[in-house]
Amino acid sequence: MSAAQFTFLERAGWPSPAPFVLALPGGGSLQYRNILRWLPGRRVSGEASWDGRPVFAKLFFGAAARRHAEREQQGLAALQSAGLPTPALLAVVDFPRGERLLLSEFMPAARSLEAALGDPAKLSPALALLGRLHAAGLVHDDLHLGNFLLAEEKMLLIDGDGVRPGSAEQQRDNLALLLSQLPVALDGWRAGLLSAYGELPGSGGLDDLVDAWRQRRRQRFLAKTLRDCTQFSVVRESGRFLAVLRSAGTSLLPLLAAPDQAIEQGRRLKSGATCTVAALAMDGGPLVVKRYNRKNWRHALSRAWRPSRAWHSWREAHRLAFYGIATPKPLALLEERWGPLRGRAFLVTEFCPGVSLADALLPERVPEPALAQSLEVFFAVLCRLRITHGDLKATNLLWHEGQLWAIDLDAMTQHRSASAFRRAWRRDRARFLRNWPAGSPLHDWLARILPPV
Repeated sequence: MSAAQFTFLERAGWPSPAPFVLALPGGGSLQYRNILRWLPGRRVSGEASWDGRPVFAKLFFGAAARRHAEREQQGLAALQSAGLPTPALLAVVDFPRGERLLLSEFMPAARSLEAALGDPAKLSPALALLGRLHAAGLVHDDLHLGNFLLAEEKMLLIDGDGVRPGSAEQQRDNLALLLSQLPVALDGWRAGLLSAYGELPGSGGLDDLVDAWRQRRRQRFLAKTLRDCTQFSVVRESGRFLAVLRSAGTSLLPLLAAPDQAIEQGRRLKSGATCTVAALAMDGGPLVVKRYNRKNWRHALSRAWRPSRAWHSWREAHRLAFYGIATPKPLALLEERWGPLRGRAFLVTEFCPGVSLADALLPERVPEPALAQSLEVFFAVLCRLRITHGDLKATNLLWHEGQLWAIDLDAMTQHRSASAFRRAWRRDRARFLRNWPAGSPLHDWLARILPPV
């Protein structure tokens, strides 16, 4: 890669550049095949071919390239010195202008810890590995599920850039950070996971630290869903506001350019004065487009000064996903704008083919065990988080792939105060029970298992 091409990388923003070929000093080449991580102006990482050999390549560029690369190397060396499993560093290549390339062992069958969340038993090896890291006097500043890889039943720790010495209190905070990234429904597994971790470092309430980290991470994540970043593309123009999941942006461009036409061509699911919903068949899979209408000029004026219901649903869907609660993946938010005024709005999500609880639950009998357990866990988690749905019709909960999926999130709220939550939960609970006849076996069972008001 020439100096001009390095300059291009330094100036490139989002999305990430297409795979490219890098000419190496002294001969040979590296071909990036799949870019997995792109930090504009700083780093590009991904699967590559090094003169025909598969490797994982991290290319550091920009003003601080050497400093970040050296920190990565020092972290990897610390992991190796402590006997902790991490992919082997195969080569370090320096470029004349200061760029540095690190080539590591590539493991094509490796899965991140995030992919193993459906099986809590897979989490114990990760906690055990973290315990070994802390026992060696180290912490990982960038501790997230993607930095644990499961390869051939062996857990590996990657990304040496975040590895450094740390005190017992810092290690305890590090442990809380990892636990905060697990779905809330898995909090009941915490004692077993801590057993795998080993002796707890530091002092203070670990549960409080986990909750504090969850709150901080949630606030940062929800803010990201409305600004241009690695995960989301956001466009603010005089006539519209658009936020779209970057991985889906290209495939959604035709739909977002003419959403009304897409709805007319789709299969109509709902036609109402305030919203129109249609299902669409797309190359990447079925989607749902929801358009929030304006009934008349009074209704339009009342909504023009506040975030649209599509905006609210976009935020709440990402909130649920953050907590590990199933909901169709939100892909795009589009609002029509006239300066500060908002008009119609559109929400695009993946389609969930699940069965609504109106069909899955029969009044004359209690649910089958898997569904019964999911109902208990689902409502217990919502109540712990002080989240209310706001419209708990049976059709707004779907049973799919062994879990409950929440849809139609226009009125969902996470309450700050316990008293506000109790008032809203009382309404949610009563509305949910009204879906089935009072005195029926199902109604009586639900009244027993739903958290009290």
